Amino acid sequence: MEIKRPIYMDSHATSPVDPRVLEAMLPYFSETFGNAGSIDHVYGAVAADAVKKAREQCAHILNAHPEEIVFTSGATESDNIAILGVAEQYATKGDHIITCVTEHKAVLDTCKHLQKTGKSVTFLPVDKYGLVNSGQVEDAITEKTVLISIMAANNEIGTIAPIKEVGEIAHKHGVLFHTDAAQAVGHIPMDVKEMNIDLLSFSGHKIYGPKGIGGLYVRRSNSRVKLAPIVFGGGQEKGIRSGTLNVPGIVGLGKALAVAEKEMSKEEKRFRQWTTQMFDAFKEAYPSVMLNGHPAQRLAHNLNVCFPGIESKALIHLLREDLSISAGSACTTTSVEPSHVLLAIGRTVEESHSAVRFGLGRGNTEGEVGWGIENVQKGIHNLKRI
Repeated sequence: MEIKRPIYMDSHATSPVDPRVLEAMLPYFSETFGNAGSIDHVYGAVAADAVKKAREQCAHILNAHPEEIVFTSGATESDNIAILGVAEQYATKGDHIITCVTEHKAVLDTCKHLQKTGKSVTFLPVDKYGLVNSGQVEDAITEKTVLISIMAANNEIGTIAPIKEVGEIAHKHGVLFHTDAAQAVGHIPMDVKEMNIDLLSFSGHKIYGPKGIGGLYVRRSNSRVKLAPIVFGGGQEKGIRSGTLNVPGIVGLGKALAVAEKEMSKEEKRFRQWTTQMFDAFKEAYPSVMLNGHPAQRLAHNLNVCFPGIESKALIHLLREDLSISAGSACTTTSVEPSHVLLAIGRTVEESHSAVRFGLGRGNTEGEVGWGIENVQKGIHNLKRI
């Protein structure tokens, strides 16, 4: 079978739109292009019905109510709305937020911004696998704590956090719990009720949906979570996030999640087999290779490894015509700074610069995995020779 190059293995950065998702979206660009807020005529009513269906699809995969889904431009905006919205709304209760050092920049930078405004933020450490200690989370809670924000699955090393435990601790102490689940939703089961989640951020383009669309789950049952809006305008999305709804994107997000819900389990088994195969092959050819992240409690489609002595940027550049992989987060790949996630799990600066992230996707094949292994091994061999 002929391999079409370059092979794409950077699905944590983004994923291609699934043909089924694109098909669902297309009519809402031209044929039924109405504004979902203009329901006095047919065009607007049809758009509103499409948004309603997508809201139900998003809610279903999270075991939430449709009314608890707020549409945004993506997980970064959702993180900002959740953190800034809680900080302002509950300012009279307290000014303390707990998060951890391996969070996405959308959470870290928002929390650092709040520090500049006088808020108190605790940045918890993680262990060598990237896991936050739930006991340390509980110890960090004070009478002024209003929010705990811990990501569900790490975007660089794939480690899956003990979300249910953290949620139980948060609720025991009457603290709101937010999770950035951009890398988790559609890949692993996420149940907001079972996991005691109050706020959850998710994104379309990580799960074969379109870019520029995402969502925020905001709990309404059992004492409603209130958020101060950070975007003002027409009062859309219950006033939490004003702005004309992106109907094609919302339809695509809903469809992508509906597809993911059906195929998640099957894909998990396939990806787990492939990433295990890749690491075993790398270990055999390059014994000093190091796995980054938890060996078992990790996203099945993630493989992040260090090749000591090999500059990852050099390897990626050498292979770029044949294989698309990355050195870490898509939000920081232009930076020469070492990954804050890898430093947090104990990697040295030198080791961090040897890290490569493989993100497998729905479109990858067994043949591509084998071909990718072979070419990475060749690339490392060539760089060692040089």
